[in-house]
Amino acid sequence: MLDFLFMLLAFLVAITVLIAVHEFGHFWVARRLGVKVLRYSIGFGRALWRRTGTDGTEYVIAAIPLGGYVKMLDEREGPVPEGERHRAFNRQPLATRAAVVLAGPAFNFLFAIVAYWLWFILGVTGMKPVVGEVAPGTPASVLEPGSEIVAVAGEPTPIWPAVVQAVLPAVVSGRSLTVTVRDSAGQTRDVVLDLSTVDPDAATGNLFKALGLTPWRPKGPPQVVQVVPGSPAQRAGFQVGDRILAVNGTAIEAPGELVDYVRSHGDTRLMIEVRRGGETLTLAVRPELRETPEGPVPRIGLATAPGTEIPEEMLATYRYSLWAGARKALTQTWDNSVFVLKVLGKIVTGTVSARNLSGPISIAQYAGQSASAGLAWYLNFLAIVSISLGVINLLPIPVLDGGHLFYYAIELVRGRPVSEAFEAVAQRVGILIIALLMGLAFYNDIARLLG
Repeated sequence: MLDFLFMLLAFLVAITVLIAVHEFGHFWVARRLGVKVLRYSIGFGRALWRRTGTDGTEYVIAAIPLGGYVKMLDEREGPVPEGERHRAFNRQPLATRAAVVLAGPAFNFLFAIVAYWLWFILGVTGMKPVVGEVAPGTPASVLEPGSEIVAVAGEPTPIWPAVVQAVLPAVVSGRSLTVTVRDSAGQTRDVVLDLSTVDPDAATGNLFKALGLTPWRPKGPPQVVQVVPGSPAQRAGFQVGDRILAVNGTAIEAPGELVDYVRSHGDTRLMIEVRRGGETLTLAVRPELRETPEGPVPRIGLATAPGTEIPEEMLATYRYSLWAGARKALTQTWDNSVFVLKVLGKIVTGTVSARNLSGPISIAQYAGQSASAGLAWYLNFLAIVSISLGVINLLPIPVLDGGHLFYYAIELVRGRPVSEAFEAVAQRVGILIIALLMGLAFYNDIARLLG
């Protein structure tokens, strides 16, 4: 229950901050350009908190936190006093209106830059990207087991997340990368990672599996960190803290070995030996077959983590100086913005599955996981979601900021605004598109929970 409340709090903080940043962009630029703002609201629905400032703007925090808005003086929404018409949004020049609309996504990108900058200068500690095993005939086969990936395309990669950040965008683009590796003797060399054959859909789900490599992990009985309610594991009596020693007499020394064993034995009954406290128990469990796009997959409902301490020499800190961190934050924000846009494009063309769309449930889970990992990882999460919000809002879909910018582009060409009738029809189409996308995202969330 406490884990759920923590996840919910992390999600509410994240969504409130990111909505506030987006709407503040509209608010701040509108005010600076002489447009009167009537209301600045974080959330929709019934107001939980309301205050009217000395400037006449009403500030609101509403009950439904999945959005927000800035209401400006506008003759299309009601009568405007003669003396205030010059401050009405609809009376502003095209450039002013476009700047106000563009400001929301722009502030999302600015926030991401700041969050990344703080992430880089605070630094995070993680495992060095040492290769465990590689599968023959895969892109990772150019890497040697035991070698360390010290740089990708010239960028230092002291921990695995840095490798993922560098490689995943290249997979989506289908291009090759130069990877610098260091062998056990300390010698470095460059190898070319050919990513043209990697399935972007598979990579966005599990990059390491798509590349054909397994990161190095310390050997030792893995520890149970989660038991899914109602799962075969719960019915069999597994508890958080149990250490998995063996399955049907086969020793288990890493979490991946347990997963591989379960998947290779279908729904046959398994005898799993565990250590709990000072005693050894044998628990019988029969996996359930869950339907996935790849076919039925056996699952027992356990999450495990390495049960052995990671040696100090296998840990590294990913950190930049103030100025280097600022430069890295700029390039990271740009690269991730392009990456999100390319993934969305590939979803539209069918190259990447729409299953990769995430809704509020998945975002809440990521929020809780990143917050529990520490402030730096939470900032990284906020930056990623802020970039996604910025990119999505720039899409030329009516009701989004990009839809309004599309209207203004038409106005620039035609010399006059689009008709109210056209805008009304486009508005309904835009609402339908957003509703369908949200429905798909919720469906994906539920499917992940059930899967």
